[in-house]
Amino acid sequence: MTIIKEIPSKETHIVRHPVLRKGKTIESCLFEGDDLDSTHHFGLYVDKNLTGIISLFKQTNAIFAEKNQAQIRGMAILENNQKKGYGEALVRHCENYCKEHFTDLIWFNARTAAVGFYKKMDYQILGEPFDIKDVGEHYLMYKKL
Repeated sequence: MTIIKEIPSKETHIVRHPVLRKGKTIESCLFEGDDLDSTHHFGLYVDKNLTGIISLFKQTNAIFAEKNQAQIRGMAILENNQKKGYGEALVRHCENYCKEHFTDLIWFNARTAAVGFYKKMDYQILGEPFDIKDVGEHYLMYKKL
């Protein structure tokens, strides 16, 4: 059985570390704003095991005109569970959450390897690729809700 529920920020580290910060310190899993009341972390559980995570920040990017924006950060699925639809389920969960809370636009910085995944869900690229220090090449992507 698969369920998605809100989790504390610290629980995201179980997945963030091996997937997004492999070989780095556990402190590298701490994101600025993780513990704000306006930030929401969701965990996807498969048979009661935390398998995937996604974080939703109330964050405005001045590039976009929309007033109510949210930023997705730290979306990750444990390696042996990737390509099973769990990532899409987490993104859709965030989209639904945003719609219920009157958010107009979701944006994020997508790793180059993940661009195709997000394009399948109608996210669009804006601008040229850029490098995030110690993480790699990314694209700014967004979707109007």
